[in-house]
Amino acid sequence: MVRSKELSEAFGKKIVDAYESGKGYKKISKEFVISHYIVRKIIYKWRIFKTTAKMARELPHRWNPKQIAGHFILKGLTHVVALPFYSASLIETVQSEIIRDNPGILDCVKEGVGRVLGLGVPHSKRLLPLWGLVFPTVLHGVLHYIISSSVQKLVLYLLRRRGSTNTSPKHTEFGVETVQNMLDAYFPELIASFVANLCADVLLFPLETVLHRLHVQGTRTIIDNTDLGFEVLPINSQYEGMRDCINAIRREEGPLGFYKGFGTLVIQYSLHATVLQITKMIYSALLQNA
Repeated sequence: MVRSKELSEAFGKKIVDAYESGKGYKKISKEFVISHYIVRKIIYKWRIFKTTAKMARELPHRWNPKQIAGHFILKGLTHVVALPFYSASLIETVQSEIIRDNPGILDCVKEGVGRVLGLGVPHSKRLLPLWGLVFPTVLHGVLHYIISSSVQKLVLYLLRRRGSTNTSPKHTEFGVETVQNMLDAYFPELIASFVANLCADVLLFPLETVLHRLHVQGTRTIIDNTDLGFEVLPINSQYEGMRDCINAIRREEGPLGFYKGFGTLVIQYSLHATVLQITKMIYSALLQNA
């Protein structure tokens, strides 16, 4: 029996043509000797996206608008599926330790499923429905992917081009050459990934602020007062959606309100840069001692 991964786009079009001619799922399954589940899956994809082509997880070097659209749709769907669990983990992250119990390994999974089914701890009426969080969550996720991927490829190209033009004489010793190869292979990847995520996080920090406020609204979350350091504060926001949240922050807090908590991002990437520098120093020491 043919598997789903082995089906080509042309074969999928034949299944769609058979379906449009009036044949049912079971008849198509027997005719093409494939699973009834695969037939239903192909027809469902064709109904939603008007295509039977596979959506690429990674973009190839040569792509067309159809491939890139399918790729972004796939990325967006992954964020939609992870939405309730992301919301539950975010609440556990910002919740004050004074009232937080010891979290279990599967607590985020249980709370995410409970959020979808409407079970678990009762929330406030100000809680936004999950469908109201889909657009800002997908927008942030897809934009973060686009920015980080573009910057990573650009930085990696510049580093490798610089490395190819500034090549130093190679040593004949096996140890020195091995360490040098490891440094040339992995360190540019680390630098490119660091710069890519830094640029994406900095550029999208205002959107992330809005996203986090929408997720925690109405969840009866108590956070620490970081201004004083010895109090806790309830979250009493009443945003009606993404646009209302943006307008309220601009009106009540000013442009700097979108960058509250930016210092933690600075500390995070400062530590990350320190780790990268230490890694480079270790490789350099190994090169000198080899």
